[in-house]
Amino acid sequence: MRHQSGYHISHEHSLISTTQDNMAGIGAFLKNAWNKEPVILVSCAIGLTGVALPFISPLTKYTGMINSAVPYNYPVPVRDDGSMPDVPAHPCEPKGNNLEWLKKL
Repeated sequence: MRHQSGYHISHEHSLISTTQDNMAGIGAFLKNAWNKEPVILVSCAIGLTGVALPFISPLTKYTGMINSAVPYNYPVPVRDDGSMPDVPAHPCEPKGNNLEWLKKL
């Protein structure tokens, strides 16, 4: 007996095509777009590159590391009365985050 609804029952999905078919379709679309409107295609490619570049750039990583190491406020000199162990006694005293990784870039 045949199934009467409009759906195809099978182990294969007729709506999902293979990856090669998808790539061929994308290639055909890009070739057609290049033939009709090359300026629009190039401008879209430049826009997509501009959106994707910050996520793949190593400069973004190092900029974030430097920004996290630099304080938001300029440190004001504080006169140490002996009860503040986290405040350096002199501005040149090496306390705080180690920034040797920044010197090695």
